[in-house]
Amino acid sequence: MTHQTVTILGGGAMGRGIAIAALLTGRSVLVYDAFRNSRDRAWAAVEKILGGMVDKGKLSAEQRDRVLGAFRLTGEFHELAGSSFVIEAVPELMDLKRQLFTDLAGICPADTIFASNTSSLSITALSAAIPNPERVAGMHFFNPAHLMKLVEVIPGRFTSLETLEAVLQMAEEMGKTAVEAKDTPGFIVNRIARPFYNEALRMLEENVADHATIDRIVRAHGFRMGPFELMDFIGHDVNYEVTRSLYDAFNGEPRYRPSQIQRSLVEAGLLGRKTGRGFYSYE
Repeated sequence: MTHQTVTILGGGAMGRGIAIAALLTGRSVLVYDAFRNSRDRAWAAVEKILGGMVDKGKLSAEQRDRVLGAFRLTGEFHELAGSSFVIEAVPELMDLKRQLFTDLAGICPADTIFASNTSSLSITALSAAIPNPERVAGMHFFNPAHLMKLVEVIPGRFTSLETLEAVLQMAEEMGKTAVEAKDTPGFIVNRIARPFYNEALRMLEENVADHATIDRIVRAHGFRMGPFELMDFIGHDVNYEVTRSLYDAFNGEPRYRPSQIQRSLVEAGLLGRKTGRGFYSYE
């Protein structure tokens, strides 16, 4: 089955990036976000990124206009009725994701595919309370989603082979390298990445070096970003929540212990690039 329209839940950085990746396949994209300011930012960001592609010669002005013409945002949930392929990209909260899918299942066909962009939560747990859980799978993009090639595709206990194949096909048509991962905490990449962030945070807590020095040394050894730059880029709210989720899932495994430094940044609203300040200032 070819899904000509992709519905995306959430107009944040991940939702916008996924929208662009889907638009560039020639599909129509409908993004749902309950907040008007989020929808306005999403439109402006997509328009800016596509404009940059025109400036670099990757798109013609006519192609940009055609792509933008296939992009729509809404704050009205009922407009999602009839969606055939949904990608959820809302904050990393199980109850929120589960409720959105449950509500959407009430207005969409029984074979609508629900793909979650969760980076650490159990797909089985997410799908268990949803009617027809066999149509739920994980589809974890990486930020920025329109540029990063990797997508983790995660079948849960109930996921059907047809659903898995449809999600893999969608990822590949977006030009992504799709990797099937087991439904375990953090999947592949975040399970590997937690020590990268956590050890850097512990070094900062123990005054081994300041954050800028640690970043500089890591970049000098071939990384495009140091750990603190990357956490600012991802957003400390997202990064902290993923760490906390893995810490809980692994029953308090010390190597996944969340950092008090990062927790204090989240509590202060210093989330990184998206708020103008984190470990660095972007104002």
